[in-house]
Amino acid sequence: MTSVQQRQNLIDATTEAITAGARQDQACAVLGLSSRTLQRWQVGETQAEDRRSQRQYSPTHALTESERAEVLAVANSAEFADCPPSQIVPRLADQGIYLASESTFYRILKAAQQLKHRRSERPSQSRTKPKALSATAPNQLYSWDITYLPTAIKGQFYYLYLFLDIFSRQIVGWQVFEEESSHYASELLRDIVERQHLQPGQVTLHSDNGSPIPTGHK
Repeated sequence: MTSVQQRQNLIDATTEAITAGARQDQACAVLGLSSRTLQRWQVGETQAEDRRSQRQYSPTHALTESERAEVLAVANSAEFADCPPSQIVPRLADQGIYLASESTFYRILKAAQQLKHRRSERPSQSRTKPKALSATAPNQLYSWDITYLPTAIKGQFYYLYLFLDIFSRQIVGWQVFEEESSHYASELLRDIVERQHLQPGQVTLHSDNGSPIPTGHK
């Protein structure tokens, strides 16, 4: 960027050349300037200045504060509290009432932070990631599932109940039944507890996609 002193020196040199009879555009070309840059420097204008008008423009049809308050009051009334502006404005029009356009309703509600969850439904809630399960030894964490086994008859299946030890990857129990039932799953689990000599609360039972019996500590 040209310093103030360098800029003044260029202005003086250009002025001297013009006074001596040179044309302004020729003098600027010799000094590596444009005529527009020279004119801007001569009037004291810098490139960083913004010469646009600073006047704040207010539309003649802008709502007053009392009118905005009325729009907000109607939007929060018992009749329209659960309605978005796209429903409020037509319903007011059916009653022969016009307060503001649909977009104006949206702007006023947004400014008041009342645009979200206007319907009579429970607002969305933050969800936390489920705690990851891990095992450091056998018989701490079992995973189980039911797999469909096709039969010779189309549309008919057998059901494989299988329990797996997460740490050792050992199949600790399995059985095939003709139907999916919480009773069968419970019977198989009780048999596993007896054979593995498990104590109450020793094993956590996990299922990814839900199950006919509750998961948890066994």
